[in-house]
Amino acid sequence: MNPDEQSVLGPHGLRLGRLEVRIAQDSKEVLAAQHLRYKVFYEEMGAKATAEMAAGKVDFDSLDKFCDHLIVIDHGTGDLPPAVIGTYRLVRRGAAQRHGGFYSSSEYDISRLIAYPGEILEVGRSCVAVDFRNRPTMQLLWRGIADYIAAYGIDILFGCASLPGTDPKALAVPLTYLYYYHLAAPYLRTTALPHRYVDMRLMDPGDVDPEKGLAQMAPLNLLPPLLKGYLRLGGFVGDGAVVDEQFNTTDVCVIVKTDLIAQKYSRHYELKNRDPII
Repeated sequence: MNPDEQSVLGPHGLRLGRLEVRIAQDSKEVLAAQHLRYKVFYEEMGAKATAEMAAGKVDFDSLDKFCDHLIVIDHGTGDLPPAVIGTYRLVRRGAAQRHGGFYSSSEYDISRLIAYPGEILEVGRSCVAVDFRNRPTMQLLWRGIADYIAAYGIDILFGCASLPGTDPKALAVPLTYLYYYHLAAPYLRTTALPHRYVDMRLMDPGDVDPEKGLAQMAPLNLLPPLLKGYLRLGGFVGDGAVVDEQFNTTDVCVIVKTDLIAQKYSRHYELKNRDPII
């Protein structure tokens, strides 16, 4: 976070029972988020850590010092200090410029998003501790993002969303479905970089039922909950998937116009929403 700026969510954030969501306030809280990322991405999901990451059990890169880290804190830890149990990395245009670019630009040509006249926000490195992967936690994370979007006038949210595994053929159904039924309009469309481009059209579109849509994906567990959430908010994907060997995933670039997020998770919105996006 830029040291000259005050946290959008304030030092006490937003509370839901024992959980609180806010922007990390200091290096210790950022480190706690990086430890959580390591536990989820490397120990649980099989990502490949560098020697330095493994030694400290932290996931980090050069962008971390320029961005905002949205965190969910569990205050119900008894005599122990509160624990960071959820996190999301938020990168605005200015932060990316100070860093030298967005993370997504390592996988996609995002020039159309950069040229967009409104404010844009890259989201990524999203994870939640296994014992807290439930509706209240995700509701709180999205409430925090919605407040952040409102505070900074964000028009477009985007980022690399991951499907598990590095074999695109094993992901033929979801990749084909996403390309034919959720491809972004040309003026916002990102395209995987030529040397990383994997064609998403791996099946005949007639073999994927557009009427069933997300429901067809659910029984096969083919779309991660977070990606389903983006689509239910009217999100689209760019052209081309990217295999990420380090994180043991196959990525798609998701683009969301934020008006629906603001409507669904505004400051005055009831947190116990009966139609969650997860």
